[in-house]
Amino acid sequence: MNNPLFGGIEAGGTKFICAVGTGPEDIRADVSIPTTTPAETIDTALAFFRKETAVHGPLKAIGIAAFGPLNPDPGSPNWGTITTTPKPGWANTPLGSAVREALGVPVGFDTDVNGAALGEHRWGAGQGCDPLVYLTVGTGIGGGGLINGELMHGLIHPEMGHISIPHHWDKDPYPGSCPYHGDCLEGLAAGPALEGRWGKPGNELPPEHPAWDLEASYLAEAVATIISILSPHRIIIGGGVLEQSTLLPKIRRLVDAKLNGYVRHPSILDSIDDYIVAPGLGNKAGVLGAFALAEHALESPAHL
Repeated sequence: MNNPLFGGIEAGGTKFICAVGTGPEDIRADVSIPTTTPAETIDTALAFFRKETAVHGPLKAIGIAAFGPLNPDPGSPNWGTITTTPKPGWANTPLGSAVREALGVPVGFDTDVNGAALGEHRWGAGQGCDPLVYLTVGTGIGGGGLINGELMHGLIHPEMGHISIPHHWDKDPYPGSCPYHGDCLEGLAAGPALEGRWGKPGNELPPEHPAWDLEASYLAEAVATIISILSPHRIIIGGGVLEQSTLLPKIRRLVDAKLNGYVRHPSILDSIDDYIVAPGLGNKAGVLGAFALAEHALESPAHL
């Protein structure tokens, strides 16, 4: 097989998913590692790659799609660092440089959602769509995407989960769960907010529970705002909270109502079911996004 062999790390706050392969149809090996201390977690990940390269051959590059905030700027002396994360013990962890120095290959480093956006654009539900936005709704809420084939970056990277949205105080007295902003989007609609508001995690709330109408309303506010600002050709929404099958159709209907015919494009007016969609790569979007970051790093001398 002539395709380059990549390593991928989906670096989550709960677990690291590490894999070796060339793409969706060729994942040679993978492993789930609990996210404990930085030293222990990184050492375990490096041991996995050393073991698998002995079996499958050398890696051409590694991609890391990580929780943040982080520094993805290859020109910065702090490139590859997880910065102001509330994850205990992980603030200011030089994850990217630790992997690059240990394994001696190019490393692509970005947020988990930017990585997933790149993977979905390369192999999944975002093929042929540019601009593209990917949202994930789980333990936190993150958003990433690409414009003109390049991942979105500015001062750092998009933080769509921390935008302000209208708080429906009349029917939702819950103050919000975000330690930085209280009732930002993440504070109102991520998994911990569902549990904090209703006393049960989302996977224990039945489809007819009022939680889902409120959840859909908050997420639709965010999606309508993103459409107004970025005008993407497609929005992909994934994450554990979206495993409630009634939620995505509710979001679509509410987005259509909130836009109220103002964005007059057939994608919204005639085919919103094909415009706001689930990830095509399913629960592999994160680690395949890491493969896509590795592929991108291999083509970019800035990551050498």
